[in-house]
Amino acid sequence: PLLIDFTSILLFANKQGLPNAVNASEITEKLGLHSLHHRNWHIQATFATSGDSLYEGLDWLSNQLRNQK
Repeated sequence: PLLIDFTSILLFANKQGLPNAVNASEITEKLGLHSLHHRNWHIQATFATSGDSLYEGLDWLSNQLRNQK
């Protein structure tokens, strides 16, 4: 298996405060994330202008990297 087959994926769903923002379940479906076997992934809803939820996503990624060792 390739190293990339076991890589964790973090997606930031930005601009979640806007009325037409695409939600996490829509992103999951459109990108086919459920088909990624043997791979951890996470979608973090964010409001980048205020910084809301950015650290939560980075904390998730940090934990994933720590657990891969």
